[in-house]
Amino acid sequence: MHEVFYPSLETYKIHRKIGEGTFGQVLECWDRETREVVAIKVIRSIKKYREAAKIEIDVLQLLGKYDKNGSHCVQLRSSFDYRNHICIVFEMLGPSLYDFLRKNNYRPFPVDLVRELGRQLLECVAFMHDLRLIHTDLKPENILFVSPEYVKIPDYKVTSRSPLEGTYYKRLPKSSAIKVIDFGSTAYEHQDHNYIVSTRHYRAPEVILGLGWSYPCDLWSVGCILVELCSGEALFQTHENLEHLAMMERVLGPLPQHMLKRVDRHAEKYVKRGRLDWPEGAASRESMKAVQKLPRLQNLVMQHVDHSAGDLIDLLQGLFRFDPSTRLTARQALRHPFFTRDQYRRF
Repeated sequence: MHEVFYPSLETYKIHRKIGEGTFGQVLECWDRETREVVAIKVIRSIKKYREAAKIEIDVLQLLGKYDKNGSHCVQLRSSFDYRNHICIVFEMLGPSLYDFLRKNNYRPFPVDLVRELGRQLLECVAFMHDLRLIHTDLKPENILFVSPEYVKIPDYKVTSRSPLEGTYYKRLPKSSAIKVIDFGSTAYEHQDHNYIVSTRHYRAPEVILGLGWSYPCDLWSVGCILVELCSGEALFQTHENLEHLAMMERVLGPLPQHMLKRVDRHAEKYVKRGRLDWPEGAASRESMKAVQKLPRLQNLVMQHVDHSAGDLIDLLQGLFRFDPSTRLTARQALRHPFFTRDQYRRF
């Protein structure tokens, strides 16, 4: 891809590369001073990536300063500059939720595990929002299990397709503990919030419509993540704005008139006569089919969740309110019966 100079400093011994992205790469290293394994994010020496890295370090220092009782945010160990590459040293964690799903052939997580993951994710979001910070890029790739350990259990649902004596196995993590990573896109409350944020599948409607965004955009992303953990696949699989909005309407019902009336000039083309220009504005028959095949939210959850589906549907409906001013906050979501009902307190 691109050359990155490694920090050949006496302090760290490089074990292996564990990740790569547009920003640079992540190395697993042995810290000779603290005698522990750490992850070092080595940033490409390009201005925009260096600037994002500086934001990330500032945010991590702020989170670390106020994080007295485990907020589920990754811990910064240190940072340094090496030949114009910013290097950020983190505690070593396990695989991302996305990697875990992928290695599990995209089999859904059991709803009790989703509850534990959702609770921790919302605790992290609430902690950040209390500090007037908006993550803006929550997705399964940016949520890591603390431990890489898992157990294999028989998964009888797919025995008929198995060549291996009729038993498929699925992985379950030994621990449900998670931490959120990647604070390079984090925004402070007082900044200008009109640019595009979030990875496409997790992007809130107000972002696409150009209405400005704030804390609620993180809660929309949490809703998308919870559905993906329950179903095994991303809810809104699209790369185009109008199709994305049509998918939202298909799953959740019509977008409110008052939002469609206020769209910015870039989004005007998605609206005709006060409603979404769909299916008339569809780019192709395939696009129309992709929207048509999506189920309503309730049906989607019922397909995958064996118990407590009613509470989960109600929680998701609160996270997926189109109008950000009425969407559940992180603290409100944590008080929802999906998390608080007595029969769920098994962990």
